[in-house]
Amino acid sequence: MRNLTHTATMKAGVLQKPQVIELRDFAIPEPGEGEVRIKMEYLGICGSDVSIYLGHRVNTPFPLIIGHEGIGRIEKMGAGVSRFTMGQRVVIEPNFPCGHCALCWQGRGNICPHKRIFGVLETGCFAEYAVVPAQFTWALSDSIADEDAVLIEPLAVALHTLYTSTARPGDSIAVLGLGAIGLLLTQLACRMGYRVMAYDRVEGKTALALQLGAKAIPAQTSAADLADLWQQAKVSSIFECAGAAPALSMALESAPRGASVVVAGLADKPSAINEFSLTRQGQQVLSSIIYQHPLDFQRTITLLENGFVQPRKIISARYPFEKLPAALEEAAAGLHSKIILHVYS
Repeated sequence: MRNLTHTATMKAGVLQKPQVIELRDFAIPEPGEGEVRIKMEYLGICGSDVSIYLGHRVNTPFPLIIGHEGIGRIEKMGAGVSRFTMGQRVVIEPNFPCGHCALCWQGRGNICPHKRIFGVLETGCFAEYAVVPAQFTWALSDSIADEDAVLIEPLAVALHTLYTSTARPGDSIAVLGLGAIGLLLTQLACRMGYRVMAYDRVEGKTALALQLGAKAIPAQTSAADLADLWQQAKVSSIFECAGAAPALSMALESAPRGASVVVAGLADKPSAINEFSLTRQGQQVLSSIIYQHPLDFQRTITLLENGFVQPRKIISARYPFEKLPAALEEAAAGLHSKIILHVYS
């Protein structure tokens, strides 16, 4: 974790080991050159946070202050930072590509091998204060509501995932897995004019997808019936957002001939793929991970400034920051679409 040396203290959620998180007092961190200190106001619990909490990521550097989705206000600026004002509301872009390697130069910073991952491999924002590079801190206009702003990061992931596909507005697509990314992708696609078929094993999530404008597929639908439905609807792209190994196998087994499958989920086990069927049917498997800096964040913020989407519609529970351990347990149960936390002064 970052070396915290300031005398004033703050509360922070420290993951000591899998499924053991404690709110502890830490010294408030000082921003270094090119950094800002943010007084956090709203935080979002991501599927990645749940995966780390459950111990599914073997490279977690315990103990760790986790969390990477958050908004707050500029409280202090380090040397060389002048583009913000004190008290300005901002959102964190939590993946920091190096900007210098061959992949970054190709515009593929999302897979930069030197990328720093805030709240995953280094100190994050499940705390009253967080220090972030100014380069990855975005000012927010007053037109964006707090509960929309705190979902900017996962909305940027969903936008990048949608654009990874060759499908275009007017096409039929399918979303498999309706966690936060799947639901946000569904909302974006419906608003943009795609015809969306949404599937999840939790009926409450498919009901929410229906409210967002999608055609909801019943949870008990078999792979064979799913294949018939997708064929009839002329589905050209399937978005696997479940993050479970059987989901990719199901997507490929049910995908129409010539369709593409975009893998956005992060399963922790291998999937079974029938290479003969994949090749013979001319299917394509594409992958999508996070987003491109800075374009995808710019696009996402603009969509919210224009009121094009309202990501807060997927929020299913709200907790005070002090209830972080209970909120993580709720998120780990898999029944919620999105849990957010409010950091009270």
